[in-house]
Amino acid sequence: MPLRFDDTLETVLAGDLRSPTGAPLVWRQLVDLLGRQRVPAEPRALDLLESLRPVVALDVRAASARALDGACPPAALVRLLATDDLMVALPVLRSAQLSEQAWTELLPVLSPAGRHVLRNRRDLPPAVLRALESFGSVDFVLADQRSPDTIAAEIGSQPIAAPPAAVEKGDGLFAVADLVARIEAYRRDRDAADATGRSGDRARSFRFETDAAGIVRWVDGVSRAPVIGLSLDLQGLAGASRLDGVAAGAFRRRAGFTNARLTIEGESDAAGDWLVSGLPAFEPVTGRFTGYRGSARRPRADERAEPARAPIEADALRQIVHELRTPTNAIAGFAEMIETQMLGPVPEAYRDRAGAIRAQARDLLGAIDDLDLAARIESAALSLGEGRVALRPLLAGIVADLGELLTLRGSAILLPSEDMAISGDRRAVERLLARLLATLVSATAREERLQVRFAQDDDERVAIAIDRPRALGHYPGEAVLGIDDEQDEDGTLLGTGFALRLARNLARELGGSLIIAPDMLTLRLPAATPVAREQLHRN
Repeated sequence: MPLRFDDTLETVLAGDLRSPTGAPLVWRQLVDLLGRQRVPAEPRALDLLESLRPVVALDVRAASARALDGACPPAALVRLLATDDLMVALPVLRSAQLSEQAWTELLPVLSPAGRHVLRNRRDLPPAVLRALESFGSVDFVLADQRSPDTIAAEIGSQPIAAPPAAVEKGDGLFAVADLVARIEAYRRDRDAADATGRSGDRARSFRFETDAAGIVRWVDGVSRAPVIGLSLDLQGLAGASRLDGVAAGAFRRRAGFTNARLTIEGESDAAGDWLVSGLPAFEPVTGRFTGYRGSARRPRADERAEPARAPIEADALRQIVHELRTPTNAIAGFAEMIETQMLGPVPEAYRDRAGAIRAQARDLLGAIDDLDLAARIESAALSLGEGRVALRPLLAGIVADLGELLTLRGSAILLPSEDMAISGDRRAVERLLARLLATLVSATAREERLQVRFAQDDDERVAIAIDRPRALGHYPGEAVLGIDDEQDEDGTLLGTGFALRLARNLARELGGSLIIAPDMLTLRLPAATPVAREQLHRN
């Protein structure tokens, strides 16, 4: 049997490594191939990733690490990603499956925050947990946040005859007596926290602050150890502390969030379910994002705080979508060949049947594309460009494409005479408007007219208001997001609720929102003005 040479790795290694777009592309491809063990973890591939790391943006490296969720990356790649910035290390450390020896060898090179992520896992071997405990004296020391000038001034002001005994601390000195006092304070706080946990008393609220990476760095109101180091992107790891996707989505958009569901494992006073709210913080002069400030509270008796059931792993869903698209395209192509008699004469009945199959395959491909888009949004792997998009000509083309469906329903879409422009990725904006209008048209009745209106909001957003079909009036407010219209033969394949949720999520990715009112749906997107573009870049 002839041997087949796989040159996949050679092709990637020969890619463009110098251009601003080439290096991130090679990084993504190489991490994906190595992480899914489609190519061997050769030293030259790992060395290339190591050399690319300084020139590949942090958000690209973090997205590629999140995309490995559900895969089983080799130990060498786990080590490379786990020793990167915590945004990159976090998703890998949450889900990596290594041998006991590989974990033990990895622990010394991890940062304290990285080892804290592992302490929240409940599926590690006992020997690894014991090894983690040995780092307690290093990971839980109190950092001296004072500047060197402040430390020197405090030492110089002490009324002592001889110079104080001091120990070196990187960028400054502090007195041994001060160090001893801080250690004793830490021990008292730790013992008090342990006593609180043993007594079964639970805190009712706490405040927190994160850094720009979304990692909790300060907390007040509960024991520090279970909370410090948690991330706003902490999702989906069974048996460990976890936060639902509300906070993660808001973090990616630098937006506020309310009542995200957090579960903290363990026996401390912080253990249990919480509802978390937070607001982004920016430097007043430069506008640079600095993190989140927020609070958490226990849920009331009538509220749910446990995270909803774990969603399907986004990357696994993308893989399924890829496997479905190829045979569906083949079915559609073969049906078209029969319908057009490319293979020879075909009876009319078979041609009609082939036409129906082609139409169904087209609908299935649309649903597959929607699933792929939803998975990309969930895994933060959606790549968006910037540009100026004129709305009326774009909508006119979409309405023309919907002509067959409008004729079937006996309804119409009325566009405004004026034109307005928005800022965003043209393909994503077109996909958003096409899916939203197709979903609404599918719910219209005969002779129903959907009016589209434009307006400029005060906060540099363009509002696109669309009449809500009468059939959707039976669902108050956002209850329409839960509609499942499988019983409607003219409805969308994945359901009206899914299509509207997808439109809402895509609008958020574009820096806007979808507001559902009793009589209309309002899509708000950034206006194509210099002020809006500057604001988008700032956020």
